[in-house]
Amino acid sequence: MVVPAYGVEEWLDECLASLVAQTLTRWEAVVVDDGSVDRSGRIAADWAARDRRIRVVRTPNQGLGAARNHGSGLVRGQYLAFLDADDVLPPTAYQLLVASLDRTGSDFAVGSMARWEDGRLTEPGWMRRLHRPAQGLRIEERPELLGDVFAWNKVWRRSFWDAAALSWPERIRYEDQPTLTRSFVAGRFDVLADVVYHWRIRSDGTSITQQRGTVADLRDRWETKRMSLRTVRDHGSPAVEEIFVDRVLAGDLWRYFDAIPGCDDAWWRLLQDGVTEFWAGRSLTGSGLPPAQRLVGWLVEQDRRDDATAVVTWLAALPARPPRETDPDSGRPRLSVPAEVLDVTTVAAEALAVRPHER
Repeated sequence: MVVPAYGVEEWLDECLASLVAQTLTRWEAVVVDDGSVDRSGRIAADWAARDRRIRVVRTPNQGLGAARNHGSGLVRGQYLAFLDADDVLPPTAYQLLVASLDRTGSDFAVGSMARWEDGRLTEPGWMRRLHRPAQGLRIEERPELLGDVFAWNKVWRRSFWDAAALSWPERIRYEDQPTLTRSFVAGRFDVLADVVYHWRIRSDGTSITQQRGTVADLRDRWETKRMSLRTVRDHGSPAVEEIFVDRVLAGDLWRYFDAIPGCDDAWWRLLQDGVTEFWAGRSLTGSGLPPAQRLVGWLVEQDRRDDATAVVTWLAALPARPPRETDPDSGRPRLSVPAEVLDVTTVAAEALAVRPHER
């Protein structure tokens, strides 16, 4: 397995301790010290001195994708996995994933994960729903799994990784999604309901995923979505593409919508351009986003920045989900947005609509 390490002295010791504690004992790990200026390299070296299964290599700082690729070229063995240096493995993680591959002969196996935040572990409901157990699947049988875009809750058969010419994009954020998309469309995979990874949610502002309000972050997000969509289109399944665009590509937009209040002109234009590019002719009103986020998406499509800001600000202050009301024209349920927030007479009915299961 490959463990990239950069600026993680606070967490690396706990990460490697969880690796050493695995019930699967036959493994090799390469820790790639990606030019760290803190004690990360020293901590990794101390572990390597105590456990011969761990090796440490140091490279100039080139980013996560390059570190993973460098480590991938050094590890040996039948299977390949990736572990982020600020996270933790449950003791049976690799035993469960490898045992599944040994039984089925599939190309890779994927398990669920739990968010580790404020000392609590929580398995997100959407992860639990995605990871209904199955073996030897093709993506046509479970296309929504394209939404599992994480590198670290999976084990690949090395022969498949090499045959599919898989690697991680370099010098770009969100490098997981293009590679995971290629994996899912190219191979057969096992799905485990077990939680095989504890994802530490860092609150110090240093995590890549905490920088969504920057133009650089949003530019990288659009580019990795673009790369992933090309892979899906090349695969040639309209049904898979429809689910990918409406559920997967749209799924994380709410995180960016939350950053609309206070955004600068360049970031807003980039957001609006990306939404137009990916959902032109379809509209986010038909996506799998929750009702309020579909409304914000429609406002972004219409370039109504002030209204989008007002709605996002209103949503952030609500103690619960947005209220519903009956549309006076159709008699169907819709979002109930106060007049001081948004003049709903200027909004398309589909942007306010609430679907039957969302009532």
